[in-house]
Amino acid sequence: MNIVCAETVLSGKSAFQTLGECTVWPDRDITREHLLQTDALIIRSKTKVDAALLEGTPVQFVGTATAGTDHLDTDWLDQNHISWSAAPGCNANSVAEYITAALLHLTQKKSFSLNQKTIGIIGCGNVGRAVIKKAHALQLNILQNDPPRAAQEPAFPQTPLPSLLPECDIVTLHTPLTKEGSWPTAHLASYDFFESLKPCAIFMNAARGGICDYDTWLHTQEQHMLTASVLDVWNPEPQIRPDCIQQASLATPHIAGHSFEGKFNGTLACYQALCKKYNLTPRWDYEADIPEAPIPYLEIDANPFETEEALLHHIIQTVYSIEHDDQQLRSNLPIDEIERAIHFDQLRKNYPLRREFNATQLRLHNATEQTEHKLSQLGFRICF
Repeated sequence: MNIVCAETVLSGKSAFQTLGECTVWPDRDITREHLLQTDALIIRSKTKVDAALLEGTPVQFVGTATAGTDHLDTDWLDQNHISWSAAPGCNANSVAEYITAALLHLTQKKSFSLNQKTIGIIGCGNVGRAVIKKAHALQLNILQNDPPRAAQEPAFPQTPLPSLLPECDIVTLHTPLTKEGSWPTAHLASYDFFESLKPCAIFMNAARGGICDYDTWLHTQEQHMLTASVLDVWNPEPQIRPDCIQQASLATPHIAGHSFEGKFNGTLACYQALCKKYNLTPRWDYEADIPEAPIPYLEIDANPFETEEALLHHIIQTVYSIEHDDQQLRSNLPIDEIERAIHFDQLRKNYPLRREFNATQLRLHNATEQTEHKLSQLGFRICF
């Protein structure tokens, strides 16, 4: 079997060479000519898969090691009887940890507390569910909006946007990007959306750039309608806009889902799907490719911290510094559009190892049982 793998697929060579001849190419450089003797194509979101790429090739399987599929022309793949696979939920916990880190960063930067605050979670699929778990751990009040789920699940606690937006201190987007159907999400966050928001709310987008009308968002920033904005996704990408980066409280290069586990789960899902299609025995010893966490053990005295949120922020930023991701995007941001795109892609390609909270064992001194329980709910392994 001949397999072409995009270079950003984590452990792609290690995994897929156990099934055949595996050739690795830069994501955006994969062309039809690379696939003329290829059976399977494994990619991430930077490679657009459609008729222009695959027509006339022998490719019979496409796997994307990502949760989203908007870079795949799935209708064309289905019509041409080409199997395809994605990895829904692979990075859900990673995104939820990003949201947690961002909120605790803002409590310290903006000098406010999450106590009694209400968060509106728009899009309650795999990622939204994970964010809900973290929001429960942070003891936030939660409102949910997901019309497709509400249509299928009579018991789903749906709050329509006109009711949700004026009530929420924090609004976070976790929908797919859709332009058709009963509930399109393209430019969902536009004029009416921001006009309806509670004054001085926090706005977060770690879903897709196209869900937000960033010209309208910039207007809300100029009018000081928002307390803070956390942006991980942009429109367009990778030609990111300096004006948007400048106005965001936290700006990161589409890495919310880029924990090691988030990317590794995507590779594993593609590997398992390819084995299933061709009835192959899995031979990849994936556990051998899992590195030790940069901080496998952390011991903290709670006494010096004035508030619980200051302690939580310190612990989380020690194992994952969202501030560093923000600084890396802003640092030496090129003026030229092409160079900005290269800068953006390089930050994603060379993203440092980030393990999820569960990879760190935490020992606390002088902390309350409530704080220990909260950190456990957030994902840390507490040792006594």
